[in-house]
Amino acid sequence: MKRPAATLGSRLRSLRVILALVWRAGPVLVLFQFVGAVVSGVWPVAMAWLTKLLIDRLVTGSGPPVMVLAVLLAVGGAVMALLPQLMAFANREQQRRIVRHTSDELFSAVCRMQGLARLENPEFHDRLQLAQHSGQTVPTTTIDSVLSLVRGAVTVTGFLGVLSTISPLLTAVVAAAALPELVVQLRLSRRHASVMWEIAPSERRRIFYQRLATEHQAAKEIRLFGIASFLRGRMLGELSTAQRSERRLDFLSIRYNTTLTALSAVVAGTALIMVVSRIAAGQAGVGDLAVLTAAVGGLQSALSSIVLQIAGFNEALVLAGHYVHVVTVEPDLPEPIEGGAVHPLRRGLELRDVWFRYDDDHPWVLRGVNLTIPYGKSVALIGLNGAGKSTIVKLLCRLYDPQRGSVHWDGTDLRELRIEDLRRRISTVFQDYMAYDLTAAENIAIGDIDALDEPERLRAAARWAGIDDTLAGLPHGYDTLLSRFFTVGPDEDPEYGVLLSGGQWQRLALARAILRTDTSDLLILDEPSSGLDPDAEHTVHEKLRAHRHGRTSLLISHRLNTIRGADHIIVLAEGRVVEQGSHDRLMKLDGEYARLFTRQASGFQLDKTDSACTCGA
Repeated sequence: MKRPAATLGSRLRSLRVILALVWRAGPVLVLFQFVGAVVSGVWPVAMAWLTKLLIDRLVTGSGPPVMVLAVLLAVGGAVMALLPQLMAFANREQQRRIVRHTSDELFSAVCRMQGLARLENPEFHDRLQLAQHSGQTVPTTTIDSVLSLVRGAVTVTGFLGVLSTISPLLTAVVAAAALPELVVQLRLSRRHASVMWEIAPSERRRIFYQRLATEHQAAKEIRLFGIASFLRGRMLGELSTAQRSERRLDFLSIRYNTTLTALSAVVAGTALIMVVSRIAAGQAGVGDLAVLTAAVGGLQSALSSIVLQIAGFNEALVLAGHYVHVVTVEPDLPEPIEGGAVHPLRRGLELRDVWFRYDDDHPWVLRGVNLTIPYGKSVALIGLNGAGKSTIVKLLCRLYDPQRGSVHWDGTDLRELRIEDLRRRISTVFQDYMAYDLTAAENIAIGDIDALDEPERLRAAARWAGIDDTLAGLPHGYDTLLSRFFTVGPDEDPEYGVLLSGGQWQRLALARAILRTDTSDLLILDEPSSGLDPDAEHTVHEKLRAHRHGRTSLLISHRLNTIRGADHIIVLAEGRVVEQGSHDRLMKLDGEYARLFTRQASGFQLDKTDSACTCGA
């Protein structure tokens, strides 16, 4: 997988976004941290100089009074003892605010993606995972790096000034020794960012396998089929893949840093020998030895810190590119800048020569499809698995745009309409409907969230779907949580949640769709009764038939007896419309529809021999 390029321009853009985010999270906190960084940077230099003056006063008797110097050292030490606690609180508070901001921005950014293409792209999910990680860590890392650079710059400037009074040559040597470390750490930071991108797919798969062990949806099959060891092996395999890459980077870091440590030791040792020689020759005082020790150690530490912060800063900006990409990515589906209002349906919907595939490397799912859903009519869509039925639903809801051709609402291309307005006029039961870990009332209100304040509307929809008695009889009625994964609050009984059966969930999904039909113009039903028993299925389809009368609707079902009453039936095969018409007309054609209907009907009929055997038994 190709790693996105991290150019200077992209890093500067990331820096602007991250600094703006940090400032919005708490400007007062930023200013306090900046002042604290300056004070922290000044104190080591001030302490070294005060110590030198104190030693010189004690040895030679010249300089400021001993008590003044002692008090300054004591007060400074007390301030510096308290400052880290205040800075730590500021950092934690800032982190809390940043997590809130980034969580909100990422959630909003993903929800702004009106289509499904990016959410079905593995590379985008790798980026999203890194964006979630970097969004919560990079802003704090960035501000820490900036503050550390400020603190380090103040310390380095002060120690360079102090050291230059002893030996300008030694000052230059100590400063130059930081250059190799800068080059090495920058290289390591780029390598670390690259490794994180490389292992992102393995990390996502590891998390997937790990979550399977705790999710109740998969628990039955995992236990029945005895695949826990298989999944555990897969999880550990992905973990090993990621850790091998991290381990190689660690070994590389050890080799480089060992060399850098040896270089620092040589420089410090050389400096010590030079000053001791000067003191022995009477060219420097004992106080110079104290200030030299503090200056060389402090200077090397500060320079090393600056180098590490620059390297970490560079890495953070590379990783921040993933966050910036997600929160600033262009819309995946174009919308009109002005206009685009969606008026109530009056003529119908139409697909005109629609070609569609999910990826350029995949085969065409739809091949020149032309079909019409007239206003006020019920249309049924049938075909074998993979014929393109559910894809047509996605195009009608504008979750995708066709690569060729167009989809029209009363003659207007959907691409010329506002997506949110369009979807308000569509109610759908998807084949893979969601079972939310929410209360019963909230699960129905997903169809029209405003109905949360209208409990009677929710109950009316539930009564229509035949699920009202079940929900009303739950421990807390419609306020019962339909999940065993969460509790409502910290003091709630863990037995609070209830799990529904598959058929009950299907009825709830129907209630969700029916609730929305009060304000929608198109009702789409994709296998709306696949989880129901025969009696329930019959009842639901009788209700749907009555409900759909005079309404614009599209029904998809493999159970052909449920669609024979549709005004118009369309047969798909290999992405093309091969037949269309009423049930009677299609049966007379004796084509694909007649073949499928006859085969399915024959399964419900006993021949005379079977009947006789049954009676004899």
